[in-house]
Amino acid sequence: MSKAERPGRARAGKQAGAPAADGTSEDVAGRAGNRAGEGGGGVGGGEGQGPARLAVRKTYKLYIGGAFPRSESGRSYAVASSRGDFLANASRASRKDARDAVTAARKAFGGWSGATAYNRGQILYRVAEMLEGRRAQFVAELAETGTKKAGEVVDAAVDRLVWYAGWSDKIAAVAGSTNPVAGPYFNISSPEPTGVVAVVAPDEPLLGLVSVIAPVIVTGNTCVVIASERAPLPSITLAEVLATSDLPGGVVNILTGSVAEIAPWLAAHMDVNALDLTGVADESLAVTCEEAAAENLKRVFRPAATDWSADPGTRRLTAFLETKTVWHPTGV
Repeated sequence: MSKAERPGRARAGKQAGAPAADGTSEDVAGRAGNRAGEGGGGVGGGEGQGPARLAVRKTYKLYIGGAFPRSESGRSYAVASSRGDFLANASRASRKDARDAVTAARKAFGGWSGATAYNRGQILYRVAEMLEGRRAQFVAELAETGTKKAGEVVDAAVDRLVWYAGWSDKIAAVAGSTNPVAGPYFNISSPEPTGVVAVVAPDEPLLGLVSVIAPVIVTGNTCVVIASERAPLPSITLAEVLATSDLPGGVVNILTGSVAEIAPWLAAHMDVNALDLTGVADESLAVTCEEAAAENLKRVFRPAATDWSADPGTRRLTAFLETKTVWHPTGV
């Protein structure tokens, strides 16, 4: 078609078509619909240009052993924004999923705890890089939860990972010691990881989540995390970050679902060595978990309300470390 012909054809089209409800002519709207249909999808680019596009309703999975399995129970629950709008479906983990996660964490413990502290710090730094690379997605997800200044929260989460990464090869010097003894011996105390830690994450869906996971794994432990029940989407996005970083599968396992349903089973699990009850708001549930944890003398960490924007200090780094003391004769 030549340039001279175009205006004439456009005017002819306008005269032939009756006005549609949105102000365009039926002829123009019909041609737009035909073009969309020819594209194969039959999906219009906007109002008046064809059928509306159907939203893809995503169902998020669990993160166990470096993979994303569906819940063994096949259950899920709807996740809504702070405005009440539907966002996605999240898997509702069962106690079988919790057992699988503990098995994966135990399998990964030997290799992870045996890695050098420097190597663990480098991997945590890589996680921070990957998280920052998906900053826009995290900001959008936090905004849906009603988080104010979501961009600053994401930046703080990246900084928190870098901060803990820097502690990886320094915490042994701070927590360990050479002890004076009355005798011809060297007496040295050094910290070692506890083992598998079950963590109930706080309702702060990213900064709080990062702040409970990072100190556990940077000191050589592996963990099973119950994500925020109200706002689980940032936790699954974080799982995708972990899966594409250098972190070995099984070091971090993330479950979504009911805290009241999963936490007591993890507290009673005999292959879990420690329990972090930071995210348990129900007093009676916390007591139930503490009683169950006493069966195999788990370490239990139950802090008071936490300001996640404050300097975290080293308290969480040392909470899940065991101190090994070695005596060695001098001169040998």
